[in-house]
Amino acid sequence: MENLLWKTKKGIKYLIPKPFRSEDKFEDFIFDTPEIMGGIFLISRQVRFGNNSGIPDIIGIDTDGNICIVELKNKIVDAHIIPQVLRYAFWAETNPDSIKSLWLECENKPGKRKMCWNNPRVRIIVIAPAISRSTINIVNMINYPVDLIEVKRWVDNENNLLLVNKLKINKIGKIAAAKGNPKYDEEFYKTKFQHGKVVHFLNYSHEIESIIDKNGWSLYTKYNKNSCSFKFGFFNAFGIEWCGRKNFSFFFKLEKYQVRDCPVKGVIYDKRLKKANVQIKPGKTRTLDFYPLFETAYRRITKI
Repeated sequence: MENLLWKTKKGIKYLIPKPFRSEDKFEDFIFDTPEIMGGIFLISRQVRFGNNSGIPDIIGIDTDGNICIVELKNKIVDAHIIPQVLRYAFWAETNPDSIKSLWLECENKPGKRKMCWNNPRVRIIVIAPAISRSTINIVNMINYPVDLIEVKRWVDNENNLLLVNKLKINKIGKIAAAKGNPKYDEEFYKTKFQHGKVVHFLNYSHEIESIIDKNGWSLYTKYNKNSCSFKFGFFNAFGIEWCGRKNFSFFFKLEKYQVRDCPVKGVIYDKRLKKANVQIKPGKTRTLDFYPLFETAYRRITKI
C-alpha cells in the first residue's frame, strides 16, 4: 500500500490513500475539479446518444476547440477501455450537431473559445486511479489523440491531496504521422490570424519568457492552436490566447480573491474556469505592468 508522508513544521503526518466509495463519487469529484484535465470546459455529463446504450461520462471542449470525450473508471483499467471510448469518439466525430446543441445550451461557456463544427477534432481522455501500461500500446495504434491520467487521493481532515500522473504516450509509425498535430508556429498562425497581429502575439510571448527566465520560474512554453501557454507539468499557469482573428489577451489561472487583491486594472474574471483575462493592445500594453498577476499565478500553481 502506498503511503504519503507530509512533512510540516509540526512534524510528519502519515496519510494512506482514500479511494472514492463509488464511480458516481469519483465522477462528481472530477467534474468539480476540471483543473485535473487542464484547460477543458466541461459541458455535459452522462450523455445518451440515439438508441445506443453507451454513455460517455463527460463531454468537454478544450482551448483548441477539440471535442473531449472523458471516460472515468474508479478501478484499475487496461487496454479493454479503448474500444469503448472509440465508440464514443466515433459518435462525436460523426454527430457534431449533437455536441453543438449541448454547447449552445450550456450556461457560462467561454465565449472566446473558437469552434469548428464542420470538421471537429475529437480527443479522448481516460481517468482512473491506475492504468495498465499495456494500454499505451493500443493507444499507439489509433488516430485519435488520447490522454491517460491517473488520479489518486489522500485525505487530511477536509483537505484532499491528489497525485495526478499523465502517462507519456509516444506516437510511432505511420498512424501517428497521418493524424499528428501540426506545428504551431508563426507560419501556422498566419493561416488563421491577421499577419501583423501574429508578430505582436509572438513578441508578447517572448516577453513573458523573459520574465520567466529572469525569475528562474519552473515553467515551459507550449504553443497551441489558439494560444501560447506557460505550464507547470501539464497545468497552465498563464499565457496568451487568441480572441478572434485580430485580438488576443493575457490569461492567468487564479482564484477570484487573488485577482481582487492584485493592483491591476482591466481584468475580466471567469469564475467557472478560474481564469482572469486582460485584453492586449499591441504597442500600448506593457507586459511588465502585469507582473503581479504573473507572479501570483506562478505562486498559486507551485504553492510557494
